[in-house]
Amino acid sequence: MLIWFLPLFLLFLLIGLPVFFGLLAAPGLLLWMNGQEKDITLLYRNVYNGMDSFPLMAIPFFMLAGELMNKGGITIRLVQFSQALMGHLRGGLAQVNVLSSILFAGLSGSAVADTSALGSMLVPAMEKEGYTRRYAAAITAASSVIGPIIPPSGIMIIYAYVMGESVAALFLAGIVPGILVGVGLMVMIRVTADKYDLPAAKRVEFDGVELGALEKWVSFALARLNIGLLIWVIAPLPDTSGLMTWVTFLAAVAVAHALLLALRTQVSSDFRTICKRAIVPLQTPVLILGGILGGVFTPTEAAAVAVAYAVFVAFFVLRTMSLRDLPDILSRAGLTSAVVLLLVGAAMAFKTVVSLSYAPQILADYILTLSENPLILLFLINLLLFIVGMFLDAGPAIIILGPILAPIFTDLGVDSIHFAIIMSVNLTVGLATPPMGLVLFVAAAVSKEKVETIAKAILPFLAIEIAVIFLITYVPAISMTIPRLTGFAN
Repeated sequence: MLIWFLPLFLLFLLIGLPVFFGLLAAPGLLLWMNGQEKDITLLYRNVYNGMDSFPLMAIPFFMLAGELMNKGGITIRLVQFSQALMGHLRGGLAQVNVLSSILFAGLSGSAVADTSALGSMLVPAMEKEGYTRRYAAAITAASSVIGPIIPPSGIMIIYAYVMGESVAALFLAGIVPGILVGVGLMVMIRVTADKYDLPAAKRVEFDGVELGALEKWVSFALARLNIGLLIWVIAPLPDTSGLMTWVTFLAAVAVAHALLLALRTQVSSDFRTICKRAIVPLQTPVLILGGILGGVFTPTEAAAVAVAYAVFVAFFVLRTMSLRDLPDILSRAGLTSAVVLLLVGAAMAFKTVVSLSYAPQILADYILTLSENPLILLFLINLLLFIVGMFLDAGPAIIILGPILAPIFTDLGVDSIHFAIIMSVNLTVGLATPPMGLVLFVAAAVSKEKVETIAKAILPFLAIEIAVIFLITYVPAISMTIPRLTGFAN
């Protein structure tokens, strides 16, 4: 009888019951009808146990870091940097929207935060430039799904927690797929420029853009340290130790300084200022990934470091925040984190009934009767995940379906990290998929446009994202190359 937990859960969703209550009510009701009252106690105790986890502490920290960066004026700097790079193209602001999402993904890791922060700024600007409001809202929603793919990513932290995978490996595996989604959307914007009569290319003018004295020197140092470190890592230098290590590193920084001086003469002073203003915010993903890969701190500790860096930047470098701003920031981050953690707790309790019902074994036996060819099964699973993503948020979907589906495909020879990326990207795209995609409703609220009209305008961009999903599925090297090169995957 317990096997009916999933249909009953879907029924509760259809009648409008919130996901959190549906995840608890469906299995709880079936356990009561089955005379398993003791298991009901276990079910609801697991709500707390599901949230009581050190790795999951990374989620509220990343949420808080994103709020601090947004309130501290980081978003506008990323948008201006994107405009400096892409604003002169045909449909420039649409291209800027996508590039800003790629850059913002390294700060927040949340599609909803991306839609809210960038949409409130770019949708009015795009409408003023001649874009239709529904097109502006559609490209904002479509590009926001990049947020949970490029690290840091909340849903990948959840997947790693549930399935026992390495968070660092999943973060690294998401870099290329996330960039691929962004490039695909940019290509689609250019291809459809005539159809949607997008604004012609024009040079972007920046007036009154200034750089504080402290920020100027911090940006100066960070630019040379980052490029110097990159040269030091990839250059074929001889193995050194002790003092010689520092000598070679300082030589790499000197080379970086010479390169930047040579580039300085090739661009305008306004462009240089815009780039310098973006260096401090863009140091956040470098700090997070560099610390994790270097073994300096865990992903959860990296999230706390990101918060500390955001506070330092906003209060002391940019000076765009005061203590009066903190209560509002903390309350928003706390509310968002509470929603995510409650869903995780309820989904972990839901997972208890999944194991009691033998659903994984039943589904595995059924799937293997359809075909034993992994390529065909991956195609079918992508269809299933796409449909699930239309109705269910990515976090709960991963917790419910991950333990059921992942063992089936790892037994068939699919790498566990590769399958994690397939599942994460597919369910993330579901956030922008009609009829129940969460970011569609956020985009509608930001743009004051109807969800139905946004859903129609987003279809060409969804087609690109679906194509990328199948490309990731059948070309494992796209997601697996970086983890393998860095030693985080076999």
